[in-house]
Amino acid sequence: MARRATAKIDVPPLLPPRVVHLAGRGEIVVRHHRHPDPTRPTLLLLHGWTASADTQFFTAYDTLASDYSIVALDHRGHGRGLRPDVPFRLEDCADDAADVLAALGVDEAVTVGYSMGGPISLLLWQRHPHLVSGMVLEATALEWNGTRAERNRWRVGHVLGPVFRKFATPTLIRFGLRKAIPRGHELARFLPWLVGEIRRNDPWMVNEAGRALSRFDARPFASTIPVPTAMVLTTRDRLVRPHKQHALVQMLGAEVVELEGDHFVPLLAPREFADATRRAVSLVTRPVRVD
Repeated sequence: MARRATAKIDVPPLLPPRVVHLAGRGEIVVRHHRHPDPTRPTLLLLHGWTASADTQFFTAYDTLASDYSIVALDHRGHGRGLRPDVPFRLEDCADDAADVLAALGVDEAVTVGYSMGGPISLLLWQRHPHLVSGMVLEATALEWNGTRAERNRWRVGHVLGPVFRKFATPTLIRFGLRKAIPRGHELARFLPWLVGEIRRNDPWMVNEAGRALSRFDARPFASTIPVPTAMVLTTRDRLVRPHKQHALVQMLGAEVVELEGDHFVPLLAPREFADATRRAVSLVTRPVRVD
């Protein structure tokens, strides 16, 4: 009987994978790059809701790896992340990240949190402050339900989200990506890979992650964060509006790197995203001058 040919797909350059065992929780696959210079800072990449470390940051991996060590993990229910039989909590994601750093022997890191990765970054500092030497926040906010309109959108999303994800077939996912990444775009050849990566998500846990995000509010503690911070502010963001991002900047006293684009700018403008992230990281890792 003839064997069916397996279609080959283009995979973008990724960082080396490593299996990490988290006691009492199971194994997790992380991306781990060690810079040849051991004195270079380590970046902890924390992706956004419905994404994964790879789909969020693969367009910036090479740019960041040239200057830094990198640890990137998938949050619970996302990508290759843990699938525990417990309610989803952002605090647990922060603890997962802390345990990954400990397992890899990383004493401290600069967090780079995109969208939902921002709250996880803030919670990591709150719960494990010794691990956070600096913080880069991207396309994220202090809180996610400050207005009635926002609360109503979350309510609708909680109802319709599971229905949409149940019927999110490869064809539907591919259609959505094609609208964002048209033929001729430099990432178009990676669309089959992106479809496969998106399908790794656990629909129920991703929906629960949305509920947790909708309740997050860092206003009671954000102003007490003492580490250097920078913000990659997406100026045309329709999901996390620029004024929400500015409120976080003001609370933290963060330096700002503006990035013209919407919430999906890591895919739509990959070079610009990588450069903005690199510049923001440099703002929180530059040496302190001693006069």
